[in-house]
Amino acid sequence: MPFAVCNGVRLYYEVHGEGEPLLLVMGQGSDHHGWDPVRDDFASRFRVIVYDHRGTGLSDKPKAPPYTTRMLAADAVALLDHLGIGRAHIYGISMGGRICQWLAIDYPERVGAVVLGCTTPGDAHGVKRPAEVDEKMRNRPSDPEEAATWLAEEMVSPEWLAGHPEYLAFLRERARNPIPGYAQRLHYEASQGHDAWERLTEIRAPVLVIHGTQDRINPTANAELLARRIPGAELQYIEGGRHGYFIEYREAAGAAVMGFLERHTTR
Repeated sequence: MPFAVCNGVRLYYEVHGEGEPLLLVMGQGSDHHGWDPVRDDFASRFRVIVYDHRGTGLSDKPKAPPYTTRMLAADAVALLDHLGIGRAHIYGISMGGRICQWLAIDYPERVGAVVLGCTTPGDAHGVKRPAEVDEKMRNRPSDPEEAATWLAEEMVSPEWLAGHPEYLAFLRERARNPIPGYAQRLHYEASQGHDAWERLTEIRAPVLVIHGTQDRINPTANAELLARRIPGAELQYIEGGRHGYFIEYREAAGAAVMGFLERHTTR
């Protein structure tokens, strides 16, 4: 199994496909499997790198120091260093989008085009999620069936889920092997502590902000806040999309993201 030592922590990673490098950055408490439903779509055109954040999957799960989105961005750069990749496109989902904000701010020479999916600038300047949703994000249900059912409801529509029982089975399997409770808390605190608002105006990379119109985990209004704050950013809504817009609306969302990436280069 491939591992990279990044800032003293072993991170598991995989590389798929050929072409310009594209780093896919998953969200809070999630490992590289979160990209499984769409990974090969991107690997058909790009050299795709997926990985497990510290605290998730097969990667190390240190209890200290406290995690931050900026720390997780530094881990991602260390992974690119390990792979000998000087510059990559980056696509982050949810907390992964917060990590990508720091990648574009702190390491501008390392990023090509940037895609910020279903994310926010942080609660200090963004729109907070409903309290009942935040409670589930803070304290994930311990019962695998309850955890999978709740996440499915927030990720995709009931109509789509009814026609894709394999997705609920996928979530159930992942819920049977959750990350440790302390790691889940560290991820939640990292995500909730994110605040790049004052620095977003420094981003000079091409940016696409993409968001489902029915997202409750990260309310849709955050997309416009980000797009207005980042110079030259493009904004794309996926009508009807929930937090898993990239799964339920795979074709439309994938076409929008790949079309954007192909208009830019890492060279």
